[in-house]
Amino acid sequence: MASIDEAVSSRGPVGRAESEVVDLVSALIRFDTSNTGELETTKGERDCALWVKERLEEVGYETEYVESGAPGRGNVFARLRGADPRRGTLMIHGHLDVVPAEPADWSVHPFSGAVEDGYVWGRGAVDMKDMCGMMLALARQFKAEGTVPPRDILFAFVADEEAGGKYGCQWLVDHRPDLFEGVTEAVGEVGGFSLTIPRADGTEKRLYLVETAEKGLGWMRLTAKATAGHGSFLHEDNAVTILADAVSRLGNHTFPLVMSDSVAEFLTVLAEETGVEFDPNSPDIDGTLAKLGSIARIIGATLRDTANPTMLKAGYKANVIPQTAEAVFDCRVLPGRQAAFEREVDALIGPNVTREWITKLDSYETTFDGDLVDAMNDAILAHDPNGRTVPYMLSAGTDAKAFARLGIRCFGFAPLRLPPELDFAALFHGVDERVPVDALHFGTRVMEHFLLHS
Repeated sequence: MASIDEAVSSRGPVGRAESEVVDLVSALIRFDTSNTGELETTKGERDCALWVKERLEEVGYETEYVESGAPGRGNVFARLRGADPRRGTLMIHGHLDVVPAEPADWSVHPFSGAVEDGYVWGRGAVDMKDMCGMMLALARQFKAEGTVPPRDILFAFVADEEAGGKYGCQWLVDHRPDLFEGVTEAVGEVGGFSLTIPRADGTEKRLYLVETAEKGLGWMRLTAKATAGHGSFLHEDNAVTILADAVSRLGNHTFPLVMSDSVAEFLTVLAEETGVEFDPNSPDIDGTLAKLGSIARIIGATLRDTANPTMLKAGYKANVIPQTAEAVFDCRVLPGRQAAFEREVDALIGPNVTREWITKLDSYETTFDGDLVDAMNDAILAHDPNGRTVPYMLSAGTDAKAFARLGIRCFGFAPLRLPPELDFAALFHGVDERVPVDALHFGTRVMEHFLLHS
């Protein structure tokens, strides 16, 4: 077996993983793994997972393919043995499903995997078949070259993240915890990408955001019931009106600003680098954050809870007052805020509207310290001396919510060095989703360094 230093030095400037990562990402995108949230219309996960399984087995891995709670919800696991079996296993995980895309809206077909103008285009390019491609490329390289990492690495390619993981990691944690035996730390999305900021001395600095926290996720249904009747009569208790008033109050509500540890540390680093004080008590904190550019949408959403109406349903005929009206809210709640959030919601919607959770997943937060964090920072600096890692909170959610229930310490670290002008936040679930080819090469080099020194 080759040592780590021998494995890296013997390949020359471009390793096997870096040379094939673009092709792998493109191939993964060509699998339409659209997750609609409904079992009957979600597709492609089995075919994509079996393709990943074949790519792993052709270099010598023993893999395990598991369908999580429903036919076709494919997951693949492969373990690479490390030099020290006494150390806890490091899991690198990525999800194979993507949100749907409408081809008519795109410049290229969203499932073409086109490589054009320095980008790989398609649904999942940044969420998250880019990281799945880097994982697969490095797993293949390590096995083919006989590289032995410092500790066991579990490569996990999973289903159903885009619908909360009920038929993915949540099911796996509940029904197959044996798959994660020995795993103590895990790395997945969304982190490791660069944010270029202006420094006080006129130069620029690239911050690489490592996810150490994420808000809780809750899809909440509001229901109003009243008396059905003819649309031509007078109605004092119309379910649609009652619900609409509640939706307006909650949808327009601004929740209180709360400073979590991860966000406070992130803003402290920003102040150090830019010379701008990000005072959380300032009435213009949102305006100050706007100086960060497009990423301000993500950072601003980590300062307070959010509840956004996303779906409305009422009635079946124009001249019939319906008995029931329903609305669905996408709620994202800061760590430690769940009970207070629910009290505020109840006060806003009033006594004539009921609420229930369709999906409810807890928030997560860990500290930005330890050997694994040091390994991330060292890997970034080895390939970008002008970089600096910094913790941040993700306003959305990931599979880390499920893995944390097993006592696994989770981070988001999918390294990408991005052009300063790229609106990276807009690419997630957006039209013309794409990832720079150069960023994939950079990320593969950084991830290799990280895995071989963690």
